[in-house]
Amino acid sequence: MYSIKRYLQFVKPYKWKIVLTIIIGLLKFGIPLMLPLIYKYVIDDIIDPELNLTYDERVSKLLWVMGISFFVFLVLRPPIEYFRQYLAQEVSSKILYDIRDRLFDHIQKLSLKFYSKTKSGEIISRVIHDVEQTKTFVLTGLMNIWLDMATILIAVGIMLYMDPILTVIAVSLFPIYGFSVKYFYSRLRQLTRNRSQALAEVQGHLHERVQGVPVTRGFALEDHEQNQFDKRNYNYLDRALRFTSWNAKSYAVTHTITDLAPLLVVATGAYFVIGGNASLGTLVAFIGFMDRVYQPLRRLINSMTQLTQSHASMDRVFEFMDEKYDITDKPGAKELSSVHGDVAFENVSFQYDDEDEMVLKDINLNIKKGETIALVGMSGGGKSTLVSLIPRFYDVSKGKLKIDGTDIRDVQARTLRDQVGMVLQDNILFSDSVASNIRIGNPDATDEEVVAAAKAANAHDFIMELPKGYETEVGERGVKLSGGQKQRVAIARVFLKNPPLLIFDEATSALDLESEHLIQEALEKLANNRTTFIVAHRLSTITHADRIVLMNDGEIKEMGSHNELMKKKGLYYNLFQVQELDSQPDDNMKV
Repeated sequence: MYSIKRYLQFVKPYKWKIVLTIIIGLLKFGIPLMLPLIYKYVIDDIIDPELNLTYDERVSKLLWVMGISFFVFLVLRPPIEYFRQYLAQEVSSKILYDIRDRLFDHIQKLSLKFYSKTKSGEIISRVIHDVEQTKTFVLTGLMNIWLDMATILIAVGIMLYMDPILTVIAVSLFPIYGFSVKYFYSRLRQLTRNRSQALAEVQGHLHERVQGVPVTRGFALEDHEQNQFDKRNYNYLDRALRFTSWNAKSYAVTHTITDLAPLLVVATGAYFVIGGNASLGTLVAFIGFMDRVYQPLRRLINSMTQLTQSHASMDRVFEFMDEKYDITDKPGAKELSSVHGDVAFENVSFQYDDEDEMVLKDINLNIKKGETIALVGMSGGGKSTLVSLIPRFYDVSKGKLKIDGTDIRDVQARTLRDQVGMVLQDNILFSDSVASNIRIGNPDATDEEVVAAAKAANAHDFIMELPKGYETEVGERGVKLSGGQKQRVAIARVFLKNPPLLIFDEATSALDLESEHLIQEALEKLANNRTTFIVAHRLSTITHADRIVLMNDGEIKEMGSHNELMKKKGLYYNLFQVQELDSQPDDNMKV
């Protein structure tokens, strides 16, 4: 019930449209209730041979009743049907729009820690599939169920007026029907939820594997991956069949009940007609009303199944919506409108989860405006983790991280990130044009500013060689561009953003020498007079840095300029010597 209460908050803005839809729906469902009364009138008041009516009187009455009936069903009912359907779909679609809008906003606020533990396919499943399933609650739970119940009550009321005894027989199986519904549908909600979770796992696995097709092909893992997919697909099949089995049982029992009731009415009503205690028209009308009563009851069975699925999907939607934000602004957090460029790590320690070991341990580092700081060391030393704290992708576990003397937890995270530009090893480009990807740095930038940024990043020349220049689509994650081209587009958007703080995380690794030279040149231009952090593997690319910080096991082991650290002949010296030896050609190699 808690999920339904929360869902109703999204329904509230449209409550009057829902009321209007129900009113129009009452007309739509009420008009067909005239049919059994028309049958009764035609049989008992026109056709009955015992009536003392002439041929002309019978024809006149028939023309009148048919004329009115055709007017109602041909002229009045179609627009009522149209507006009822349109309003119902409009309201439900707008509610789903609002929920997905809220979820996307929620998605953008969730921390990187959440995304490191959750498959993107599962998130997509909740935003698309589960939200779509909740549409049934609006169409069925808030509209159709009430209309079906109103139809049943009106029909039973008319039947009571016509023949109370037959009516009691007609509704005698209602209690058994109600018990059956409660018994079967109490378990359907959990079965539905299990099925939805299994489907989300299939979608998550599929999304990941589609992105990794080149790896699968490269390692000839098609058979292995087929088996992995089959396991998840079979798990979904198993849960779907359990749901189907239970649902089929419920249909078998409840439909048997709704089929028995009309037979009881026919048997009893025919007996009354034979005995002269009821008219033939009354029996025909009752048979017609039984259809009007038990057809909504059958719809209610379907509705209960759909509502059970909808309720389970609501649980999953709100479970996702309740994911906590690891990074939140303090009450009264101020905007960081401008940054001078001083950065200070004061006794900073960090762990990803409370039960994990510290990834960073008591880091102290002061950087002045315009300094270039290079972070080096073996993989897993904490370099990338350290720079990810600057834009508050994560919060420090202990200590303080200050910019211009202000703890970054005291400012609004979004305004902090406005002051930081990042170029990563694997920059993500969206499946849009080159120009649109550069404009990520400043969505309001003019075409001239985009071109200027591309020129500064040494990207303009290769962009102009593309089929449509700046309007060329780059494909998903920039698949149509080379690694070096993607990096230069990423650098161009940072030029366009023009931030005072820069972070280069392995920005030139895994690139060919020509691309590395062009990118290195662009990065040096970009870093001019800005506070810059460079995470690097190849030490030859950071010898120009003002200070080099060597990290190992989450701690700062050495710090100084290239020359100072080389004179010290410590860890940095040894690492540099190893890389220099590795980069020299082997004289014994023959081509």
